[in-house]
Amino acid sequence: MAAPSDKIVDYASALVMEPASFAQWLTILPIGLCLSFGALLMMVRHRTDLHPPIALVALGLVVGAEVMLLAEVMANGPITMMMGRWLPPFGIAITVDLTGALLTLSAGIVAFASVLYSITDVDKSGRRYGFYPFLLVLVAGVSGAFLTGDIFNLYVWFEVLLISSFGLLILGSEREQIDGALKYAVLNLIATTLFLITVAYVYAVFGTLNMADIAIKAQTMTESAPLVTIAALFIFAFSMKAAAFPVNFWLPASYHTPRVVVSALFAGLLTKVGVYALLRIMVMLFPVQLETLSLTVGVLAVLTMIMGAFGALAQTDTRRFLGFVVIVGIGNMLAGLAIGGPAAIAATIFYALHSIVLMTALYMIAGEAARIGGSFRLQGLSGLWITAPAFGGLSLALFFAASGLPPFSGFWPKAMLVKASLDIGAWWLAASVLVSGFLVTIAFGRVFLLAYWRPPVEAPRDAELGPAIALKPAHLWLRHGPITLLAAFVIWFGLFPEPLIALSQQAAVGLLDPSSYIQSVFPTRGAP
Repeated sequence: MAAPSDKIVDYASALVMEPASFAQWLTILPIGLCLSFGALLMMVRHRTDLHPPIALVALGLVVGAEVMLLAEVMANGPITMMMGRWLPPFGIAITVDLTGALLTLSAGIVAFASVLYSITDVDKSGRRYGFYPFLLVLVAGVSGAFLTGDIFNLYVWFEVLLISSFGLLILGSEREQIDGALKYAVLNLIATTLFLITVAYVYAVFGTLNMADIAIKAQTMTESAPLVTIAALFIFAFSMKAAAFPVNFWLPASYHTPRVVVSALFAGLLTKVGVYALLRIMVMLFPVQLETLSLTVGVLAVLTMIMGAFGALAQTDTRRFLGFVVIVGIGNMLAGLAIGGPAAIAATIFYALHSIVLMTALYMIAGEAARIGGSFRLQGLSGLWITAPAFGGLSLALFFAASGLPPFSGFWPKAMLVKASLDIGAWWLAASVLVSGFLVTIAFGRVFLLAYWRPPVEAPRDAELGPAIALKPAHLWLRHGPITLLAAFVIWFGLFPEPLIALSQQAAVGLLDPSSYIQSVFPTRGAP
């Protein structure tokens, strides 16, 4: 038996010795709060009446923490928290820059609005089967993906949100839900497996999975390593996650089956995590390889936009229709990735922020239209403008925003994308953005004319909606309040876009020139 050694070990070269600052603790609060309150909900799983207020408190605290985190990042640049105090690249880094902080705050806001909406949308059965714990774990997964500075942990957070989203999809255990969940799970598991294989490939090449470390090493290995292959694998894996053409059929096949609030959350958040991963990895880590593959990404973007727009025109179910609108948005964001450069990347970030808020609100609009009109089908909806004129006005504003018409928030990122396309001579990308926007405008016009403007017609109520029940004023506010809150953001950023454009441009510069991100992770090593 070996004798105990009295040799003093100096851990100063391997561990972070200073106590974590308040700003560093803020980086993990969105994740920690969601997981802690999710565990609390499981402890009181039989008291389902307590679930909505606990989830509201949790997400209110999360949004507060994310506002403070964004303020810290805007004031002082990227922030890094090393888990377990091990120094990078061995320790797990949570690194927050402006892109991550903006997307995390957007996710927190739509999750808070969704909990408000869910109070009247999720019944006791849904609560008993764990709707609110699943929702908090989903938000933890999305926040973790936006905030992590480590590729393997990005994979872990993808798994967390995949498991929780699968749980939310099958709440109700109806045949249609199981069918939609199966398509969703199979395609996402294939993408996740491909992502994991690529992560292993990255570790074999670089010997590290820390993003800042890879960003440094990739600049000196452009000729000696198969970086184009790695980049192509990442693009394929994340394109499946983001629902890009041709691996996007799972989205409209599964997003119309769960409860409206679940579809709203998925449409707002899940595909944007795929877009974010493409931005973080392709723009920050492999910019040279992205330029090599830019034509492929551009063609992918065009096909996603155009096929998504034609799909929207063909739909008669409002939830399936919105699924294709989500896909058109993914095409627009991929166009920004293909163009590259500060203006196009800023447009992509702006579009992602706008889409998170807008698509969540639009699914809530579809749910409320079905409650009032008695159907999700355009054949069964009519006269909403007469029945609920204020709701009709709110819907019209969101339809304009989704179509990219001024003065709403969807206009600005599309204008930025068109300008960036024309600046590099990619007229075909600019034309695709405009044509897909025109087709989506026609599709939304058809929905408005049939469901809102058409005089009321007699049609049977959808069986899945149950009998028509007049809501109390308080419950009505719980359905219209979240929609109004999200619509206010859409209108505000349409009328006063300068602050968000400036933040998006600053975030894009941070991705294209990651020196401050690297400095945050390696303060003594410095930028390359």
